[in-house]
Amino acid sequence: MDALTAFRKNVMRSDMPDVRPGDVIKVFQLVKEGDKKRIQPFEGLVIARKHGKGPSSTITVRKVAAGVGVERIFSLHSPAIQKIEVLKRSKVRRAKLYYIRDKAAKEARKKMKQERVVGGEEPARVE
Repeated sequence: MDALTAFRKNVMRSDMPDVRPGDVIKVFQLVKEGDKKRIQPFEGLVIARKHGKGPSSTITVRKVAAGVGVERIFSLHSPAIQKIEVLKRSKVRRAKLYYIRDKAAKEARKKMKQERVVGGEEPARVE
């Protein structure tokens, strides 16, 4: 066994679920703050999976928090990842769902327009 194969065997994790674009997942990551450790969950839609199935494979997860889109890139075989839960599976026709960024922004703008009209009084007309 050569050094590269030995490295992959040591680094690769077998407890990771099959994660694909279109899945809604919850990633539990170990975070160190000073001398304390805690587990921080991050729930969102997988919009990309890159670098195959090897030790350097990553996923990009997107969620909308307080009206702002947040994306994080996780290394699947990182020791900081405690576990990954697949909450929902969706069938998608693309390997990379980057178009979701624009679609979400467009829907948010629509909602803002609707709220402005419905939320307040009608502006006075100037003739």
